[in-house]
Amino acid sequence: MGKERKIKKPRGVAQLIPGKCIACGARCQAACAKDAIEMDDKGEPIIIVENCIGCRKCIKVCPTDAIEMYYTPEEQKILAEIAARAEAAAAPEAEEVSEEEAAALARIREYRGVWIFVEHTEGEPAVVSWELLGVGADLAKTLGVELCTVVVGDKVENLCQESFAYGASKAYLIDAPVFHYYRTEPYYKAICHLIEKYRPEIMLMGATGLGRDLAGAVATKLQTGLTADCTGLAIDDKGFLLQTRPAFGGNIMATILTEATRPQMATVRPRVMLMPERDASRNGETICESIPVKEEDFATKVLEIIEDSKHGDEYVDVAVADVIVSGGRGMSAKENFSVLEELAGELGGVVGCSRAVVEAGWMPVERQVGQTGKTVRPKIYIACGISGAIQHLVGMQDSDVIIAINRDRQAPIFEVATYGIAGDVFQVVPAITSRIRELRAKRAG
Repeated sequence: MGKERKIKKPRGVAQLIPGKCIACGARCQAACAKDAIEMDDKGEPIIIVENCIGCRKCIKVCPTDAIEMYYTPEEQKILAEIAARAEAAAAPEAEEVSEEEAAALARIREYRGVWIFVEHTEGEPAVVSWELLGVGADLAKTLGVELCTVVVGDKVENLCQESFAYGASKAYLIDAPVFHYYRTEPYYKAICHLIEKYRPEIMLMGATGLGRDLAGAVATKLQTGLTADCTGLAIDDKGFLLQTRPAFGGNIMATILTEATRPQMATVRPRVMLMPERDASRNGETICESIPVKEEDFATKVLEIIEDSKHGDEYVDVAVADVIVSGGRGMSAKENFSVLEELAGELGGVVGCSRAVVEAGWMPVERQVGQTGKTVRPKIYIACGISGAIQHLVGMQDSDVIIAINRDRQAPIFEVATYGIAGDVFQVVPAITSRIRELRAKRAG
């Protein structure tokens, strides 16, 4: 029998995925050893195909997975043949899998479906739950499974119908007075009961205070993996959930897989995923469940829920604002934020800030935008004196319109800005505020 012909694996060439680059500062160009990447005026890479050797270094350093490998149809056929040979070669080894491993694989195959936990406070749903139904629909479609929601509470059956309007086809409901207020123990027991009975392969929750608390408890009880604060979710060729999140202080984007346990769990921040279109005509199936728990079983009692807004007029939720005027270290002092407050007032917006401002004590932490603050998606985001570190960009780069004001023409913030003004923020901002007042006065006249 002749020796099997060895096939050389094609390396392919790098190519940019349109719309994903955030102009992070030419990391891909710095990593390329063959001068195969040049940067355009927007700070996005131009791949010089004839110089590319397919080393993949640019792909490894890209924080947003904006570069991929391109293979010609002929190269794709070669890759398919290599994969087929590898699968055939591995087939005999599959027979040697231990009984424990075989049982674990069999258990994993029993899990099917994408579940979204519908978070609410006394029946008022959190918007992030509907945002998760948007990305959940994409995951379910790729896997060819159902998109379902989980609703736990007291007199909250209406949330099941609302979840159908946002794309769910089935809702699992546990409705009892003991679940009127959120408490970790009763809620995680309810979720675990449903998961153990119906076995979903993916479970998503909002990365809110409640969601982080509940997801951690559920993952610990079920002894499965959990990835927090994801900014991207997708399905790979093997059906695993690719969970992408910032790592090492936001300097890189890590993609995490849960291979050996189920369900695959992740939390996602509010305003990160796009809200799906609501269609009130959609219907679905509601499955009512119950668990044998009583109020006496739990030591923790909730006496009252006090909303943050009741603490005073200073509290502002930047995550839901349509217009945000943010200040950074370039504002120089706490008192200088009055300039931004005037502009925000004229635009009907709120004032936000970067992490450096919070650390300096100039603004409260609830105003912080970025990786360690809040993720926002306003109609207008005005960045004043903000350089544009990647940690800040991941929290605001999906804004509809970004206006950057900075005296440093090389500031990274200009690479993601829709409009950029190179100038002194203490001259530019008052001029904009004054002009808006003039236009309003004319319109009123």
